[in-house]
Amino acid sequence: MSDDWFDKHPGLLFERLDHGILLMTINRPEHMNATDAPLHRALSRVWDDIDDDPEVRVVVVTGAGESFSAGGDLDWIESMIQNYDGMKVAFKEAGDIVYRMTSCSKIIVSAINGVAVGAGLAVALMADISIIAEDARFTDGHLRLGVAAGDHANIIWPLLCGLAKAKYYLITSDFIDGKTADNIGLVSKSVPADELMDEAMKVATKIATGPQDATRWTKRALNLWVQQAAPAFDASLGFEMLNFLGHDAAEGAAAIKEKRKPEFPSAQ
Repeated sequence: MSDDWFDKHPGLLFERLDHGILLMTINRPEHMNATDAPLHRALSRVWDDIDDDPEVRVVVVTGAGESFSAGGDLDWIESMIQNYDGMKVAFKEAGDIVYRMTSCSKIIVSAINGVAVGAGLAVALMADISIIAEDARFTDGHLRLGVAAGDHANIIWPLLCGLAKAKYYLITSDFIDGKTADNIGLVSKSVPADELMDEAMKVATKIATGPQDATRWTKRALNLWVQQAAPAFDASLGFEMLNFLGHDAAEGAAAIKEKRKPEFPSAQ
């Protein structure tokens, strides 16, 4: 298969490696790989092309530079506030990221090399196998913005780390480091930062040289657990988008941009 589809997805770089491994890099390093509108769309669409490419067995996704993906681009986020049409697009794409990663038959390995927030974190944790640098840090971060924890969190965090830990970290928006994430089961494995890519490629190679049909059908069967949580996910995503039409999101975005503590109208 040709590489023409690579050009359809701005903000992503692709490299074909041995054994059918595809390295996909989130590539906005000047913005800490934050998700803008074109990248968000790309992350919602790319999994279908990966699934359709017969040369790809495993995809390894990481971030360029020192970040995995530092949340949503603030200009893009602000464009959705009090904007029904913009919010409607984001609603569909956020759902597509989760559902298309789940339905993609190819195994997805995330190599979480640095900070991960928002849509980037959704990609990191919806991966079939997530490997993180011990000193990398992430937070779901939605409540920092003043919107409900939508995106991926409601569908996968309770399955990974249990409801008590999921509630704590999603409601407080506390950051979690790689070692802690590993200890509570939120990621598959943590390793020292200088070993991250070697470990990710080692795992990818093992999968890519193993029985492909059995591997993909094991993923399909295991993801039936995830699919059972789809109603809860759709509800959380709807609540998040509803918050974008409220007053707290505007204050949350302004506070993040101005690097100050927010004064949410609902808390006054």
